Amino acid sequence: MANHNLIEQIAERVDRVLLRQEELHRTKVLLTEQVSALTMERDLLKAKLNAAKQRLDAVLAELPDGGASLSGGGKNASDEERA
Repeated sequence: MANHNLIEQIAERVDRVLLRQEELHRTKVLLTEQVSALTMERDLLKAKLNAAKQRLDAVLAELPDGGASLSGGGKNASDEERA
């Protein structure tokens, strides 16, 4: 009889382990999908940032001084007024 109880306990534990493994697998799938979505979002934002930087550089290049006064040429507005 003790053997039967031991087998039942082991069977219950195995069932619990299998259920937990299934839960962990589902969680992993969901997390993998989230990582993929966030990676795509990050890449899209990086592309938008680079495009905005290029547009800004183009606008600065069209300024008479090449945008030096706006791009931090070492002086701020008050420094230029004193000079």
